[in-house]
Parts: sequence; C-alpha cells; structure tokens
Amino acid sequence: MSLAVVVSRALDGLRAPEVRVEVHLANGLPSFTLVGLADTEVKEARERVRAALQQCGYDFPHNRRVTVNLAPADLPKESGRFDLPIAIGLLAAQGLLDEARLARLELAGELSLAGELRPVRGALALALAAQRDGEGRTLVLPADSAAEAALVDGLDVRAARHLSEVVAALLPQAAEALPAAQPRAPAPPAAAPDLAEVRGQAAARRALEIAAAGGHSLLLVGPPGTGKSMLAQRLPGLLPPMTRAEALDSAALQGLAASGFDAAGWRQRPWRAPHHSASAVALVGGGSPPRPGEISLAHGGVLFLDELPEFPRSALEALREPLENGHITISRAARQARFPARFQLVAAMNPCPCGWLGTPDGGPMACRCTPEAVARYQRRLSGPLLDRIDMQVEVPALTPAELLAATPGEPSATVAQRVAAAAARAQARQGELPNAWLAGPRLQAHAPLVPAARTLLESAASRLGWSGRGLHRVLRVARTIADLADQAQIDVPAVAEAIQYRRALPDT
Repeated sequence: MSLAVVVSRALDGLRAPEVRVEVHLANGLPSFTLVGLADTEVKEARERVRAALQQCGYDFPHNRRVTVNLAPADLPKESGRFDLPIAIGLLAAQGLLDEARLARLELAGELSLAGELRPVRGALALALAAQRDGEGRTLVLPADSAAEAALVDGLDVRAARHLSEVVAALLPQAAEALPAAQPRAPAPPAAAPDLAEVRGQAAARRALEIAAAGGHSLLLVGPPGTGKSMLAQRLPGLLPPMTRAEALDSAALQGLAASGFDAAGWRQRPWRAPHHSASAVALVGGGSPPRPGEISLAHGGVLFLDELPEFPRSALEALREPLENGHITISRAARQARFPARFQLVAAMNPCPCGWLGTPDGGPMACRCTPEAVARYQRRLSGPLLDRIDMQVEVPALTPAELLAATPGEPSATVAQRVAAAAARAQARQGELPNAWLAGPRLQAHAPLVPAARTLLESAASRLGWSGRGLHRVLRVARTIADLADQAQIDVPAVAEAIQYRRALPDT
C-alpha cells in the first residue's frame, strides 16, 4: 500500500483532540512534505524520523515523494509527539506492518536519533481524552509517559522504550504485544507542617479551620513575624483527601506545565506559592500555545500569595473572574483555551508599608507611616478583589511574654478530623461542591437561616454596606461554621462569627 493512517492526539489547552497522521508515498522527485498547520518542532520530525529509522535498520523511502498530512488541518500541532506515528506511518505505507493491528492503536512519542522514545508532555490529558472518546483503542506511549497515563482507569496503555519495540509488535508475524504500562507507585508523602507549632493566634487558627472545611479564600493581615506564612503553610495538612477524579484533573493540569507531573505528589493537594514578581500571564496562564498558569496548577489545592500588595496590579485584577467562576478562558485571535481554576486562595499582607501599624506605640518597631502612605498602600488592593475574598483576618503581634507563655495548640491531625467531618456533611447535603462555591438557588436551599440569624445578617449587611456578593460570601462562611458545629440550620452565633471575618483593613 502507498497510503497509511495512524491515529495520534494533539494538545489544545486541556483538550487532546484526535489527529490522523496520513502518510502517502508516490513516484516523482524525492521529497518529504509535512502539512497540517505544524509547528517548527513538528516539521523537524523529518530529520529525527529519518535518522531513527536508519539506525534501527529500516528503510526510509529516499527515492519516493513522501507527503505527511496531520488532520484536521486547522488544528495547531506542536512538540515532538508526532515523531512515532510518522515513523510508523512510513513503514506501514511501505506495506511492512499489520494494518489491522495498527488500526487499534493510538501512538505518541518523540524519537531520538537512535530510535529511543522520549516522554511527551500532557500524557494524562491524552489518556483522559482517549477514555472519554470511547473508541476502544490501545494507547502506546514512551515508558515514562505510559506510567503517567496508566493512572486512568479503564484504558489499555502500553509502554515502549524504543522504536524497534513498537515495530516488532506490529509486524504481521508478531507473537507478543507491547507490555502493559503500570502506574508508578507514589512516594510516601512528606511530613506536613503541624498546626501545633503555631503559638497563640487563636482567632487565626479558627479562621484557618473554617477555610479548610468550606474551601473559603482567606486574607491574613498583620505585622511581620506574626505567623501569617506559618498558618498558610499548614492549610494543606487540614484539607480533606482528594478524590480520584480531583487527583486526575490536577495531575493532568500539572502534566501540561513545563515542570511536568511528579508522581510523588499523586493525590496530594497542590501547593503553589509564586513570588510577588509574577506577571499576570504567570498567574492565570497564556502563551502560544496557551499553557496553564499558577491558578490552574493550584486547581484542587491552595494558591498562597505572600506580600499581596506587592504583586502587579494587573496580575491581581486577573484573579477576579477565576475566584468567582472557578475557571479561566485564555482567548487568542484564532483560538480559545479553557482551564479549570477552582483553587483556594490564601493571601498575606502587612497593614502598612513599614508593616508595624497596629503594634503598641513607642519603641523601634512603632509605625511611623503617614495616613496618606497607609491609604495608598492599602489601595493597591481594589475593592472588587477584596469583595471576592471570603474571610479577612487580623494576625496581631504578640508580646514576648505572651509568645513565651503560649502553650501548643491543637495538632493538625485533630483539626483535620473536624474539617473532614464538616466536609462530609456538606458533601452528603449538596454533592462534591464545597460551601465556598455554592451560588444561586443552591445557596438558598442549603443555607437555611433561623429567623433571628436572618435579622442579624440583614442588619449587618445594611449597616456595613455590603454588596450582594459580600452578603452571599458571609452566608457561605456561616454555612461552614454551622457544619463544623453539626447544625442543619444556621443560627445566630454562626452568623455573628462569620460577620467578624468580613472586616476592613485596619485604619490609621
């Protein structure tokens, strides 16, 4: 035969649409033409495939006119993932391989000049797409990528380390198939920082527990050295375990990043803490082709932004829609890419430029900022952004006597048990959606208020001038407080406590 078709997949954001690699051999002047909106990396496959086939002892059709089409033609293709299907297509077009066996496969892999298979980016996204499409094909990947893709249940994934192994399994007389891929065993999780190490700060510890139970965003405000970062770093140890579906989504997103998916972090909540010099593109994603940013890499976990006012204003404002919708859509002139971004934001900041506003007067650490400087510093955070943060908590400075006399608080394991119980109550009531993401009719249905609590909430909202969004966020926090107390209805103490977490930044 002079025409062969090999099935592979491209990456389009988190999607992995099917690509048919069509290889045609014809008489005429010797040439190799690759068409189908291929990026430079894909076009360079010609030289890698040529060298790999020759090194493995297979014939490259030097005296034929070779045309390789990557269909559909309007879908951009990038990276070296099409090396393996092109090489197999060249051999199949010469009639050397079993056509029936090839039709049951999907292939992806980058080739070295010696024919070795190198890992490809986004193996989990490829596997999830193959499973969703339900074509019943077997996915063939390089060994390292196959171990990642094998995490997907119900999909036949085969591993290969060399081009010759794939060819041997596709020969008409082949007796053995490629070995089934086995998921890499995750390493034991590292010991998480314990909440018992934080001395004092009872109010902030309580806020951290509520945030963990309901998935609420949290802003910690206080002078330097009061434990804001310590508290934030202990949040992942309080969160409920990830479900398998959450873990697959998180791992697929991490597999699209330059660093790739690390099997040691399987089923562990992501923790992302970008530096305050990060740009808007680094936070929300972008590039060409679009890649996920920090908010998507933190999907299902925690995004910690230390020194919040020091981030570029454009980067912070880009967080508005993801905090509200749980996803980010990156639009370009020709295409759009949508990434999930249901993360838990924890931010920390000082109350003023010098950081010491609110500490006792006198001494070398007393605040000497002017009211105008404090106002200018706090205005770096816009009202719409602060309105989307569920809880704002002060972390005050402790005196040396208070700090030395403070006894260890509850360990993370004890608090995590209460958090898991509250999260289980919410899941039994409303499904997998945490309280922080309840909206519309579901919020009204699952957050019933006793009459006195409703009166208190209405009075506070009118007196403090909350927006509708702010009112609903207080209601969600109160729902979580009631879950921690194992109460079906939200009572007055739960609303009163939730109101305390909806505070303004300290004034001068």
